[in-house]
Amino acid sequence: MQRLYDFLRRHPTGVDSFWAVVLLGFSALSIVFDSVGVVHTAATVIFTLGLCLVVALRRKAPVKMLLLTAAIGVSQLIIGVRPMFGDFAMLVIAYTVASAPAGPRWASRCALIGAVAGPALTFWRYANVDHQSLQMRIFYVVLITVPFVLAWVLGDSMRTRRAYWAQLEERAARLEKEREAQSRIAVAAERARIARELHDVVAHNVSVMVVQADGAAYVLDTAPDQTRQALETISGTGRQALAEMRRLLGILRTGEQAESGEYVPQPGVEQLSDLVDQVRGAGLPVDFRTEGEPRELPSSVELTVYRIVQEALTNTRKHGGPDVRATVRVSYRGEDLDLLVEDDGRGAQQEYYEEGGADGLGHGLIGMRERVGMVGGSLTAGPRPGGGFRIGAVLPLKPTR
Repeated sequence: MQRLYDFLRRHPTGVDSFWAVVLLGFSALSIVFDSVGVVHTAATVIFTLGLCLVVALRRKAPVKMLLLTAAIGVSQLIIGVRPMFGDFAMLVIAYTVASAPAGPRWASRCALIGAVAGPALTFWRYANVDHQSLQMRIFYVVLITVPFVLAWVLGDSMRTRRAYWAQLEERAARLEKEREAQSRIAVAAERARIARELHDVVAHNVSVMVVQADGAAYVLDTAPDQTRQALETISGTGRQALAEMRRLLGILRTGEQAESGEYVPQPGVEQLSDLVDQVRGAGLPVDFRTEGEPRELPSSVELTVYRIVQEALTNTRKHGGPDVRATVRVSYRGEDLDLLVEDDGRGAQQEYYEEGGADGLGHGLIGMRERVGMVGGSLTAGPRPGGGFRIGAVLPLKPTR
């Protein structure tokens, strides 16, 4: 049964053509039994064929069929062809035009006017022929007008209902697209955040390990104690890198993290001393000082400060050259935290901090700017007057609750 219903919905013109044939059959019987003359019979046949065509094409061309119906109705009044069985098509077209969702409103209004005026004009046309009383003529006019008006009202209600459902479907589709777009944005933001974390963790720790490995290889034969100390530093740095990698990957497994609770907290300002000691152990002299009265910071600001210092010191080891020294200043200034990391080395190439570099170079500065922008701060990065490189950040200190 469902297949038959789906087939009928896919072929509306075929269904209408079937009913047009049915209407033609009943109209033919009516013409045979009510023959009143050759001229009137010929006109009746022509009008019947036209009204059957109206039924067959009512959904394919509703406005054109409405105009054809109006022309047939006016011709009936002029020639004097009395109401016939085929006039049932006028009721059908009134419903069709009123229910068409994309049809012009003027066509629907014309259908309503025809539904109201058509029966009245018909009975006025044949008032002298039927010799009926005024009360009977009014009764018949009302009796015939009501079905036509009801057909138009039903069609207009269907049109409103279809428009309402179409609007709901459009809104649902739009919301689905917006939801997909928001999901893509959220995924992209999460990927960027994880990429920043991976870069900071891997770049810093691997840089320390490379420096220590090079030093150990240089003094392997001449200074075994220094070699042993460098290997211990490499081992400790590797373990720290693995721990941070596990913590970072734990972010992606929130269920496992909640169950086990084995992942360490995000690093912050308090861990800067350990970071500086690690860098000093790798051979980079660092002067680290804190100014002002320390206070509780938002976790996002804590992590931003730590990662900026970590990336800046990593860049100093990479690009500063031999005998380079670094300075780290953390200053609490009223509603802001000022962070300054600078060195007296040769500095990075200009394209690294202006264009982001190539082949992965310079992406650390891009990550710094993104981190600072996420907490509403500002970042400056570039060469120092007289040599070296300088990174400064101003981070707003919003009160934590």
